[in-house]
Amino acid sequence: MTLTITYLGHSGFLFSDGSITVAVDPWLTGNPVATMAADDITCDALVITHGHADHMTDVEAIAKRNDATVFCAWEIHEYLTERGHEKTEPGNAGGKIAADWGWVAFTQAFHSSSFNGRYMGGACGAIVNVARTTVYHLGDTTVFSDMKLLGEIYQPEIACIPVGDRFTMGPELGTRAAELIKPRVAIPIHFKTFPLLTSDISAFQPAGVEVKEMEPGETWTA
Repeated sequence: MTLTITYLGHSGFLFSDGSITVAVDPWLTGNPVATMAADDITCDALVITHGHADHMTDVEAIAKRNDATVFCAWEIHEYLTERGHEKTEPGNAGGKIAADWGWVAFTQAFHSSSFNGRYMGGACGAIVNVARTTVYHLGDTTVFSDMKLLGEIYQPEIACIPVGDRFTMGPELGTRAAELIKPRVAIPIHFKTFPLLTSDISAFQPAGVEVKEMEPGETWTA
């Protein structure tokens, strides 16, 4: 099986093996760099790192329209089930959830998490295994030393690393994160979307890691 990765812009992705598609943090409505609409997304599962609007706004609509299972923190699960979507797989940092297409393991992330004023549990990173390929989506976070341990345990081939600064790591700290995790490829995310986020990520140059900067709407075969 071959993994194809489609970048939705900001922090959103589609991971597909040709028969199963997993959406991660698919924010499109109100996303100024998006090339697709929420109604364009077809997927079998969604993985949500945390509850902020730039990660969760479209989750309910996409999940319901696709009858897709949502992997998420317990509080997001509660929110979705209250609103009539019961196909969820709740978890939390340190937990691993099996799926018929692979698995999801949530990690810690240093960030906040709320949606429309409601607490949505702890912010997480998500390690997603699909098409026998392991991708570590860091969510929104700063660097922390346990990234080295997570890299050793899960050995992700690809890491999606926020580098936009102010609300997450900037390019310099993102570089350190990539060097701790040691993936084969690092994809920079969460930058250039808004004026508050940096658009210059030239300092994102991790040693020994290939950087794959993707444009919104671009698809890459890993």
